Amino acid sequence: MTASSSKRVVTRFAPSPTGFLHIGGARTALYNWLFARHHGGTFRLRIEDTDRARSTDAAIEAILTGLKWLELDWDGDAVSQFASSPRHREVAEELLARGRAYRCYASAEENAAAREAARAKGENFRGDLWRDRDPAEAPEGVAPVIRLKMPRDGETVINDLVQGPVTVQHKELDDMILLRSDGTPTYMMAVVVDDHDMGITHVIRGDDHLNNAFRQYQLFKAMDWEIPEFAHIPLIHGPDGKKLSKRHGALGVEAYEEMGFLPEAMRNYLLRLGWSHGDEEIIPTDKAIEWFNLESVGRGPARFDFDKLDSLNAHYMRAKPANALYGLVKGLLAARIGRAPAADEEARILKAMPSLAERAKRLPELAEYASLFCNGEPQKPSESALAQLTDENKAMLAELSKSLKSVENWSHDLIKEAVSVFAVAKELKLGKVMQPVRAAVTGGLPSGDLVDTLEILGREETLARLERSTA
Repeated sequence: MTASSSKRVVTRFAPSPTGFLHIGGARTALYNWLFARHHGGTFRLRIEDTDRARSTDAAIEAILTGLKWLELDWDGDAVSQFASSPRHREVAEELLARGRAYRCYASAEENAAAREAARAKGENFRGDLWRDRDPAEAPEGVAPVIRLKMPRDGETVINDLVQGPVTVQHKELDDMILLRSDGTPTYMMAVVVDDHDMGITHVIRGDDHLNNAFRQYQLFKAMDWEIPEFAHIPLIHGPDGKKLSKRHGALGVEAYEEMGFLPEAMRNYLLRLGWSHGDEEIIPTDKAIEWFNLESVGRGPARFDFDKLDSLNAHYMRAKPANALYGLVKGLLAARIGRAPAADEEARILKAMPSLAERAKRLPELAEYASLFCNGEPQKPSESALAQLTDENKAMLAELSKSLKSVENWSHDLIKEAVSVFAVAKELKLGKVMQPVRAAVTGGLPSGDLVDTLEILGREETLARLERSTA
């Protein structure tokens, strides 16, 4: 079927809970979510926890938390693959009954010898030592695995919605194991049964699963089930074109939240990391849902770039109302200044927020810049600010303070007039006055127009900072 057919689209994100939700998994989840929402379909979440030794509750929680932070809501409850193990075994037994699977009693040593023999002949290991043998010959006390009877002749062509037609010769396929000797289902078995039972119409995942698709395809056919559409997305590489590593950005989604990125910026960035809509770079979520398709997914690996992510994040920060931005940084600000901001400090920050957001790329930066408007801040001037606070400039600032004390109606125009009159009286260029003032008042923290900053800080706090700087 295709997305344009009358059947309701059902996609799924199926992570293994053996670690955090990494950036590639987050993009896969996003593409599945967007495709389902675009078509008015269903987006399901399945936790593939059949590997009991490596699956952890902490990893499951990290996946759920990451998806919630990205605001990718799934339909229905999250499904545990392990919980469906009885169903997986039931299907394996049905395949045995149909003669499309068989019990294999080969030992590990026998399989190793057969694999080596096949390699010596330049052939693929088929794992089929018991395919045509009589089960009556089975050795006593050996628990068998159950293998699928793969087709021997011909080929399979998968019309991948991203990669295009991809062909595999059946002679390259081994008789894959469906049930291990202890009766537990393999990943390959569980995935197909779950996709069928959940009504998945489109399997959208990384192209590292492309080889799996050919084997899973045969299992769908063996059960006479409808085969879903496949779409395999190229993986994400680092800026240098190499496999994405931690130094490139292969971190858990929670790390990006901690670094101060907004979920809407992450969605926009991940969307464009391998998909395009003309030259559009800023794509709000509603437009992403409207425009998303699989035809526009590129076939080459995408490259992760923190600079582009920072740029997008800065855009979305600027677009937020001041009170919303303050709500996001309030906790970070409190941690920075060691207390909860006072009401007068909050009022200042809200006034300054549009200007501060023009300069910050991430939330921790914004919290740092906002600390400028808290009483007694900044406490540790930067080296460049200290360089402005020479003895000569300190003496000048002490005189300027006396002039500013006379400004009772503390407003932008009157503050600017007082500073300008002072500069003229001292035969100084305005910049020669403003630079030391900025150093004394801001400590080197980025801010907008200096006079606006002084107005927002207020008369008493401005004078207190000038006085401290001249001590």
